[in-house]
Amino acid sequence: MFRTIKTLKTFLPKYYASCLTTHTAAGPALQKFVEVAESNGVREITLTDPKTRNSLSMAMMDAILEAVCLDWSNKELRCIILNAHGNVWSAGHNLRELGPCKPSKKQTEIFEKLTKIILSIYEAPVPVIAEVNGLAAAAGCQLVASCDFVIATDKSSFMTPGANFGIFCSTPGIAVSRVMSRSKAAYMLMTGLPIDAQQAYQAGLVTRVVSEDNLKKEMCEITSAIKAKSHAVIALGKKFYYEQLKLPIDEAYRLGAEKMTENLALPDTQEGIKAFKEKRKPVWQHE
Repeated sequence: MFRTIKTLKTFLPKYYASCLTTHTAAGPALQKFVEVAESNGVREITLTDPKTRNSLSMAMMDAILEAVCLDWSNKELRCIILNAHGNVWSAGHNLRELGPCKPSKKQTEIFEKLTKIILSIYEAPVPVIAEVNGLAAAAGCQLVASCDFVIATDKSSFMTPGANFGIFCSTPGIAVSRVMSRSKAAYMLMTGLPIDAQQAYQAGLVTRVVSEDNLKKEMCEITSAIKAKSHAVIALGKKFYYEQLKLPIDEAYRLGAEKMTENLALPDTQEGIKAFKEKRKPVWQHE
């Protein structure tokens, strides 16, 4: 099954957009911007505007948010992949959309829109994976860092260069500081210098680094491993995983014990235990 979400096309210089895009309540324009393909339980959301370096314009973010949140009640959906065409995964926000210079409600709405995407990634009942083969900069790096895990090629790089243009990457800093050490996140934010995929892996921003030739094979192995699990179990576990990160350790363990007990009551858990005893593969009902 293939779905395509369309919107206005923008044009970017290196790393950032250089012209204003518009989006109205009447609906997006006709230019193709994001493609969504779904097959065998895997939803692949592809940013398909390499000429604009896949900037996160308001219209682009509307499309991503719609694609991420689509049909969560479908038990056949097992994971979501975010990837992109071109050698820039995403250059970040469209700077022209952030004008004029005086603060405005529209500017705040741009940052809040990406926040909605990120919170939706956390709330999604299935894993959301960033598949990166290129540069993820500024808000693009923020989006990558907010995925459940990140698979990157050795050609990939990551940077938060906003201060170079007089805009400190405060919101990207929220994401990178939660997956990297304080000093390494600060290095990215305060120097604006890029780090390569291996450095990102060592810092905790990237989960695995593979060659470009092996990227699709790696993604297939990961999605197959996810699909071998119960949808209900993964949904329950992911929800609590993010909840407990915000809690003091004693409260996290108290609620964790309750969550484990709740998990044991699931029909799929009973099937999993029975299958283990009988030395066979479980047959999940995803409930």
